[in-house]
Amino acid sequence: MIAYKEKTDLELRVNGQSRTVTVPPGELLLDTLRNRLGLTGAKPGCRNGDCGACTVLVDNSPVKSCLMLTVEVAGHDILTVEGLQSAPEQKAFIEQFAFQCGYCTSGFLMVCHALRTQHPNPPDHVIDAWLDSNICRCTSYAEIGKAVRSLLSGEIPKSDAQNKN
Repeated sequence: MIAYKEKTDLELRVNGQSRTVTVPPGELLLDTLRNRLGLTGAKPGCRNGDCGACTVLVDNSPVKSCLMLTVEVAGHDILTVEGLQSAPEQKAFIEQFAFQCGYCTSGFLMVCHALRTQHPNPPDHVIDAWLDSNICRCTSYAEIGKAVRSLLSGEIPKSDAQNKN
């Protein structure tokens, strides 16, 4: 007979801080962040990986937290929108009015932050490919694209970030 462990204690590194959580083995990262750690910036949208509202960074790469088990991220660095603080991405989105209802904004900010970190001077097709990973139901795509391009072009100073993630 296989022993089933109801809950597991995990040490997570979230936004630069170590956090201990006790989770069932099948709990999604999205639910752990929101319900156990009080980090509600990642939004439950589709819960099947299509919309991107739940996007967070794991080891600086965007992931849909509705598709990842919490046990999978033990030992990895997790960055949520709360960890961006006054990042230049936020300034770009504000200045370009790149949001309407705001539900998708945190996911787009996380994708934009990872894009800026991994590809500081990408061609347009790379920007478009990265932004295609998320959905805005209010159709702010033109403004979102403009915000990302203004940041990457240097129109929004990249040094405005308080958090250098």
